Amino acid sequence: MSKILECIPNFSEGRDEEKIEKIVEPFKSTDGVKLLDYSADKDHNRLVVTMIGSPEGLKQSMLEAMEIAIDVIDMNEHTGEHPRMGAVDVVPFTPVRNVTMEEAVEIANEVAKEAAEKFDLPIYLYEDAATCPERENLADIRRGEYEAMKEKVQKPEWKPDYGSDKVHPTAGATVIGARMPLVAYNVNLDTDDLELANDIARKVRHSGGGLRYCKAIGIDLSERGIVQVSMNMTNYTKTSLYQAFEMIKFEAKRYGVNIIGSELIGLLPAQALFDVAEYYLGVEDFSSEQIMENRLLEDL
Repeated sequence: MSKILECIPNFSEGRDEEKIEKIVEPFKSTDGVKLLDYSADKDHNRLVVTMIGSPEGLKQSMLEAMEIAIDVIDMNEHTGEHPRMGAVDVVPFTPVRNVTMEEAVEIANEVAKEAAEKFDLPIYLYEDAATCPERENLADIRRGEYEAMKEKVQKPEWKPDYGSDKVHPTAGATVIGARMPLVAYNVNLDTDDLELANDIARKVRHSGGGLRYCKAIGIDLSERGIVQVSMNMTNYTKTSLYQAFEMIKFEAKRYGVNIIGSELIGLLPAQALFDVAEYYLGVEDFSSEQIMENRLLEDL
C-alpha cells in the first residue's frame, strides 16, 4: 500500500487573497498531493494549509510553495497577533498511513536541507525531528519572534540545523519537523481585555502548570471587539478538547467572563470529537464503530 503523510504548513500571510492563492497553488496542482483545507485569519495574519500525499509529492509542492511565499511575503512589514519568525513559519509532517515517525523525520530533514540551500534560509528542526531536547518545543525556538532572530541565530546554542547563521532579509527563518496530529483550537471570550486572556492562557497551558499537552496564548480579535485563548493541543489522546474548554470556562468565571464560542483551525482527527461527544453526552462504552458513516466506510 502507498505511503501517505500529512503536512500542515503555516505561512505568515492571512490578509492578501492574491498572495494566499499563489502560495496554495502548488498544493492544488502537484501529482500525489491532495489539498484538504486552507484557512486564513486576518487578526492572526496567518495561513494554515492542510494536505496529504506521498512523501515525494509533499516535498515537491512544499518547496514550490516556500519559494512563492518567500517571494511575496516581507516579514519587515508583517504584523499580526500570532507569534511568528518567518514567511514560512512552521512546516510539520505527520504520519498517516504506512509511514513511521522515523520516515516523517527523514522527509522533514530532506525538505529542510534542500530549502536551506535553495533559498539561503536558516532552518530549525523541532518535535520528533529535533536535534536536541532544547529544540523540541516550537515556542522555545520562536521566542523573540522575527524581530529577535537576527541576533538569536548567531548565538552558538541557537545555530540553525540547516543554513547559515544569518536570517533571510525578508523571509526570516523557518521551523520544520515531524509530530503527532495537532489540533488548533481557540476559545472566544466576551471581553476585550487581552491581559485577562493571557492570564487564563498562562493557567491553561502546560508551561504555566496547566494541561500537559496544551500550548496557549491570548489573542486580541480587534475586528470583533473580543479576545480569545488560542491553543495548540499537541496530543489530543492525552489532553482532550473538553478538558481545555472546561478549564477556560472555570478560570473565566473568576473574572465574570463567559465563553461565547470556539473554533477549530484546519482539520482534526475524528477521535478528538468522539471524545468530546462521549464526555458531554455521558455515553457509556462509546465506540467509533457506533458511528454510522464509519460502518459504511468499512464496506467501501
